[in-house]
Amino acid sequence: MAEEQTELEERIIIKDQHTKEIDLVNRDPKHINEDVVKVDFEDVIAEPVGTYSFDGVWKTSYTTFTVSKYWCYRLLSAILGIPLAVVWGFLFALISFCHIWAVVPCIKSYLIEIQCVSRIYSLCIHTFCDPFFEALSKICSNVRVALRKE
Repeated sequence: MAEEQTELEERIIIKDQHTKEIDLVNRDPKHINEDVVKVDFEDVIAEPVGTYSFDGVWKTSYTTFTVSKYWCYRLLSAILGIPLAVVWGFLFALISFCHIWAVVPCIKSYLIEIQCVSRIYSLCIHTFCDPFFEALSKICSNVRVALRKE
């Protein structure tokens, strides 16, 4: 009985990885669009002091702006949200696939191959250049520069 319960819990955990609960209240938990999309009526339309329209026009404009923005967004997200989610899902799956199956293996292959070249290059530098520059430094070590202001 305990084994069946453990197996059932494992199945539920595996299923929940793909169908996790989403937060319908806080829809931007990582604050991706915090500074991008905050556009309110006051950010777009403002009347300076001394140039006021009728109060009824101002209230109606505010309501019209807010409601039309709200419903236009809802309509666009209802029409284009699911197709764009498919496109973005496909795109990020493609990027992940290329990264996992092409980019990382190429980098690893390059690092393995360049390690051999690096050793040969290092050996050549230490064999030929190090003695030359060491001799050059000994020659120039006794050079003294004195600046005089006359």
